[in-house]
Amino acid sequence: MNVPVVLTSTYGATGELEYGRFGNPTWSAFEEALGELEGGRALAFASGMAAVTTILDLVGNGGSVIAPRHAYNGSLTALADAESRGRLRATLVDTTDTEAVIAALQADEDCALLWLESPTNPALEVADIPALTAAAHELGIRVVVDNTFATPLLQQPLSLGADIVVHSATKYIAGHSDVLMGAIVVADDEVHGALKGRRDLAGAVPGPFETWLALRGLRTLPVRLERAAANAADLARRLADHPAVEEVRYPGFGAIVAPVLSGGADAADFLVRATSLWVHTTSLGGVESTFERRRRWKLEPATIPEGLVRLSVGIEDVEDLWADLEQALDRISA
Repeated sequence: MNVPVVLTSTYGATGELEYGRFGNPTWSAFEEALGELEGGRALAFASGMAAVTTILDLVGNGGSVIAPRHAYNGSLTALADAESRGRLRATLVDTTDTEAVIAALQADEDCALLWLESPTNPALEVADIPALTAAAHELGIRVVVDNTFATPLLQQPLSLGADIVVHSATKYIAGHSDVLMGAIVVADDEVHGALKGRRDLAGAVPGPFETWLALRGLRTLPVRLERAAANAADLARRLADHPAVEEVRYPGFGAIVAPVLSGGADAADFLVRATSLWVHTTSLGGVESTFERRRRWKLEPATIPEGLVRLSVGIEDVEDLWADLEQALDRISA
């Protein structure tokens, strides 16, 4: 019923794999499962950032990347770092404005990659992936979609025209806050070969046990996501009615909700300190409910409201989750 954890680093010279950095049967089992879900061929990586930076290596020196102005902080930092070293140029856009993104693609002769998140982290903005992908392909530009928030159960970007899908498997894929891992899924064999070659060369490979845990987590993704998403929809409705909340950002699917508190940073900082069930942490996608004020990070875009709190809704009883939030929000609005 379970694939084994293959802990060898060395294979016989006459075998198919030969060395542990090139492949592992436990990786293969995880990659086959995730690839089937996303509709492509998957590669496992040591972390989400290892996957992100490997994709950026596809951009030649002097090329450019168009990316969301609101996105995972690590992805934006990686782009800024590469730009500071003269490796590439990054243009950040509002990916909810489809016409503006297409205009940016058409105006940039050096653009090699359109990077999308949908929903974005932490603003929860949704992009028109089919329209943007079609426009990019007309210009010979590859499209990557970070599908961490939606997961392949809610969205399969390859079927919408994207070339590459990236996941922080640390989050919903593994789902239990005990694995650091990333993954890439592609439809094109040539791109798969190029990315695997970069993984082999850089050594950005996961441990077999971590991969086994991620595969085990993947088996429960449907039931975890169903419960967490139902909780999130319920909490989004309740939050919208509370006087301490100015705005609720929720795309209508998934398990991430981002209320913006009318009291700004002070109110948000109070909220994340005043609960007992919700855990204040920067990660997400586990069975536990976690939250944080995103603007506490110096590199978070200034266009993210100071009072925005990103909630990663878990699978606990929704009444318990709401009671914990409500008592803190009531104290804020008192």
